Amino acid sequence: MKKTTIYIFFLLLTISVNGQEKLINAGPMPGYSEMKEVSVWLQTTKPVEVIAKYWLSGNPDSAFYTNSVTTQKGDAYTAILIADTLEPGNTYEYEIYINGQKQQFPYPTTFKTQKIWKWRTDPPEFTFVMGSGAYINESRYDRPGTPYGDKYEIYEAMANRKPDFMIWLGDNVYLREPDWNSWTGIIHRYTHDRSIPQLQRFLASTHHYAILDDHDFGPNDSDRSYWFKNKTLKAFKLFWANPSYGVGDIKGAITFFNYGDADFFLLDNRTYRSPNHLEVPDKTELGEEQLQWLFDNLVSSTATFKFVVMGGQFLSTSEVYESYSNYGFGEERQKIIDFIYEQDLTNVIFLTGDVHFSEISVLQEEDKPTIWDISSSPLNSGANTNALNQNNTLRIRESVIMERNFAQISVEGPRKERKLIVTFYDYSGNEVYSYEIKSEKIFKY
Repeated sequence: MKKTTIYIFFLLLTISVNGQEKLINAGPMPGYSEMKEVSVWLQTTKPVEVIAKYWLSGNPDSAFYTNSVTTQKGDAYTAILIADTLEPGNTYEYEIYINGQKQQFPYPTTFKTQKIWKWRTDPPEFTFVMGSGAYINESRYDRPGTPYGDKYEIYEAMANRKPDFMIWLGDNVYLREPDWNSWTGIIHRYTHDRSIPQLQRFLASTHHYAILDDHDFGPNDSDRSYWFKNKTLKAFKLFWANPSYGVGDIKGAITFFNYGDADFFLLDNRTYRSPNHLEVPDKTELGEEQLQWLFDNLVSSTATFKFVVMGGQFLSTSEVYESYSNYGFGEERQKIIDFIYEQDLTNVIFLTGDVHFSEISVLQEEDKPTIWDISSSPLNSGANTNALNQNNTLRIRESVIMERNFAQISVEGPRKERKLIVTFYDYSGNEVYSYEIKSEKIFKY
């Protein structure tokens, strides 16, 4: 019965798209959410004029409009619409119009603004999901043999959790050999992968933030030497709706957002990364300026939880693949740990992906703040079934998941008793593992 329902849903979606002369390739997808502004992304199949009409949920007679965008081939026919007549703490419904014609979708199209709460109430409770490794098969360009991607129904399971937002932890697309060295190839990969039917309801169901890792940036294990990195960054900008792309004068896939009493620092571990096999002192993954920006903001943050979001694992002591402990990057890793200790920064939690398995790692030393690393991978690329043979002395052994999965983090509790409930689900939405992290210190607002 469940398979029949899913089939009917995707059949209706196909009929809907066909009825619109395939004017929409992917989306709509809400991007960042602030108290007074929200972004909505979508991609069309040819040059058209796109605009969104939106209204406070239940009040369609008082509607507003976003900016109008004429999609262009040079921008992969993508559009980012900005809703800027909003009030905090509300849900809004919206409609997409293309060339003046209302578009139909077989699922709701809504977005939310963040609540205003400081000096008024306890911090709001909220939930987000996250994951990395979204490999979408395309047989004519894939390696021969068993397809590497599978279980696209994971996106239905994620939509069913009804999170407040999603964080894509990198490897959100896998650029292939035909893609790396041309703009046409890069745009083909994003356009193909973003368009799968199983993804569309999830894209529309919540807000989305993203970082990149090696496979969205270039070839496997790519670094600052990759000659086409400006183009892959441009594609990243076109296909996501983050709050920014770079911070201040620092360029890259770097941004920040606040949600409730949590700060999120989204880092770029590729643009400034030393080559893995370069044998020099002072190797870096983040670059001096980005690292200083992170330090300054961690110290300045008044948030209860400070989430540092990056592609590769941070805490793992396993010196394999692209762990921060490997390839001579351990000195920079230790520099970050020492800074957290010296500044007494509590509730710093790294959110990471990359490794094709999930686990929770924790660094606890007497009279020092606890540091956490929650890794979530893969969504639908291949799983690493050798994880337990990789010697990470900081892992919580029971948390290791060697199958396709995603993580949900719920931020709960009154101001003085905030906690995180970290739950991992398999591709069908079945709970696999859950863990509670209590905050060590609460700031006063």
